[in-house]
This record gives sequence, C-alpha cells and structure tokens, in this order.
Amino acid sequence: MDLLQRLRIFVAVAERGSFASAAEALSLARPRVTNAIAALEGEMGVRLVHRTTRRTVLTGEGETLYDQALQLLSEAERTMNLFGGSAASPRGRLRVDVLVALARSVIVPKLAEFRSTYPDIELVLGVSDQPTDLIADGIDCVIRIGDLPVSSMVGRLIGRIELIVCGSPGYLEARGTPRAIADLPDHDAVVYFSGRGRRPVEWHLIEGGAERSVRMRPSLLVNDSEAFVACAVAGLGLIQVPRITVADHLAHGSLVELLGDLSTANRPVSVLYPSRQHLTSQVRAFIEWSASLIA
Repeated sequence: MDLLQRLRIFVAVAERGSFASAAEALSLARPRVTNAIAALEGEMGVRLVHRTTRRTVLTGEGETLYDQALQLLSEAERTMNLFGGSAASPRGRLRVDVLVALARSVIVPKLAEFRSTYPDIELVLGVSDQPTDLIADGIDCVIRIGDLPVSSMVGRLIGRIELIVCGSPGYLEARGTPRAIADLPDHDAVVYFSGRGRRPVEWHLIEGGAERSVRMRPSLLVNDSEAFVACAVAGLGLIQVPRITVADHLAHGSLVELLGDLSTANRPVSVLYPSRQHLTSQVRAFIEWSASLIA
C-alpha cells in the first residue's frame, strides 16, 4: 500500500471518527485500515489517533498530519486530472441521505441513469426527513431543502424548488377557498416539522414583490413527507409543499393549487458534506448529477 493510499485511509478515519466507518466508506476490510494507520504511525514515529470505546479522535500530531494530508491529496487529485480527468471512473461505496419527497419524486426515478453512468459506484441511499449526523452516521453527503443551519458542514447550493399551497376538493368545499394571504388564518393547516424540537416550518409567500414568512396555526404537525401530503389529500387541512412532490395529485384532481394569483416562493436545495478540501470522486459525481436533476 503506497503513502497516498495510507493518507486517504487516515483522512477517512479522522473525518468519520471510526475505523469501522472508514473501512465501510472505502470498501476495505477493517484490518487493512488498522494496518494502514499503524504503518503511518510507525513511519512518522508518533501516535496519530486515540481510540476509545465510542470514538477515534486525533492527537495533536494527528491534527497536524490531517491538514497536510488534505493538501497532499488535493494536489494529487489535481495532478491526476490535468489531462481530462482521472484514469479510472469513480468507484467505491457512496452513502447519501435524501429527503423522502426528493427521493421519491426526483432521485429514484433517475437512479438507473446514475448507475449506468457510474457502474463502479456502490450507492447506499438513505431516505429520511430527520436531521442526520454525517460524521457519526458515516454519511458522505445529504440533500436538504430550505435555509441551512449553522454548522461545520460544507453546503453547496444546487438549485431552487418551487413551493405551492394546496388543499383537497373536499376540504375546500367544506371550508371555502382562500383568495389572499389574509384569508389563511381562517383555515386549518397541516404543518411540517423536523427534529426533536417539533418547531413548525413557516410558509413562504411572495406578495407585492416581497417574500413574507407566514406562521400558520397548525391543526396537525407531521414529520414525514408522504404522510404530510396524505393528510392534505384526506382533507385535514391546507399544506405548502414543493410542487414537484404533488404533481400527480394536481394532475388527478386530488389536490387543488391555491393562491395562484400570488407568486409562491422558491426555496434553496443544497448538498451538505463534511469537508471542502478533499472530496472523493464518487461524492463529486453524485453532487454534479443531483445538481443537474434539480436544475
């Protein structure tokens, strides 16, 4: 095993905080990861990591080597790409996490295209609406909608997605149809939330050229995208939702778009990943591919 490969393994261990997680991400046997770190420590003459029962953390010398390793690997990648790209296509395991609505409506319908383009990538697709810890869970990147929280993760905007307000014909027959933002407080709303805090997601509407945040009074709080839409179809209240996730319901008439004379807001769609300085080729491939879908 050459030095660059040992450094790649070391960076994976440092960023994921676990020998086992690094081995899984790199599709390597765990003993090979252990041996690579031991070899590096022997060559450097210092201890690079401390291993506890729960986590692997870098020593001071390990932190210094981590910074240098990122630079060396980045330079090596640039050198490999001088003449039109790396010699081999992206390969290895790639773990991503995608919101339920985006997975069903955007990602999964095009996965055959991704697998055809990148046959050597072993994709592990997690589908969840809940916050994830990329490092602890060993996830390479996640796709999220909305403003990003302040964190140590790197966020890349890959597009914007249109939100609309809609309700079922049965609900509108019983409660009437809102014609303006001022009418919304008189209506029931199914409101989406995520995380342990159960904080309702505000609605975003544009009126008079300016975006307004509207905090609806929730008659029901839901933390799953599919259940969220199903509640609206069942007549339990109005929802604001990405248009693409309810396109079939709009076409079939089980949901009706509302406030059409108001321009609804667009929300950012972003990919988050742990480190800007060194991305594997499979993560770069997935980011570019998903960005093309959102665009």
